[in-house]
Amino acid sequence: MGNADFLREFCAENFTLVPQAIEAGARRIELCDNLAVGGTTPSIGVMEVATLYAHEHDAAVMAMIRPRGGDFVYTEAELQAMEADVFAACEAGADGIVLGCLAPDEEGALQLDHAALTRLVTLARSAADAFDMELDMTFHMAFDELPEDAQPAAIDELVDLGFSRILTHGGAAGTAIEDNLGHLRALMDAADDRLIILPGAGITFRNADAVAEALGARELHGTKIVELSA
Repeated sequence: MGNADFLREFCAENFTLVPQAIEAGARRIELCDNLAVGGTTPSIGVMEVATLYAHEHDAAVMAMIRPRGGDFVYTEAELQAMEADVFAACEAGADGIVLGCLAPDEEGALQLDHAALTRLVTLARSAADAFDMELDMTFHMAFDELPEDAQPAAIDELVDLGFSRILTHGGAAGTAIEDNLGHLRALMDAADDRLIILPGAGITFRNADAVAEALGARELHGTKIVELSA
């Protein structure tokens, strides 16, 4: 795979940098608010404006569905808010949604919250049908909170739920992406082209080509994945 053959997904906080990022080569925007806590759901207005702009400039928008910072174990009220936000993202014309829900098992280890994910995916499909659109779904870096030995089975479950990609650093937060290439390759092997493993965190326009070449990655993600003008 040549270095130019991967898609660059730019992680944007609100609309501010979206035009610059698309001009610099981003073909997909992960649209968030509040990146200081890892990204939360943007407002309906931001989703509408960003999506309209992106579609006019041959780019796609994935809307973050996350009601708060912190962990990924959600209450009933938070799940209701996420359902409303999924519908709003579809109404705003977003190309997809980005979400993740976890729950502790009997020993306290985190696992996918199958019930919550099924509920949100079902609502997402219903909303997409209502607006006569295709909807893309990314499971975000909540994936990295799962024990590594549980991740292959989680990939199987996310495939069955209809997710098209998993955003992952391939290791603990703060580790160098270069140190996680081995595990990212293992995740790609486990996914076996049933969904896309989307490497992110610590990938910039400076090292993106090398990471893509090392992994044979089709897509890369980051807040600095393209070089923005000063």
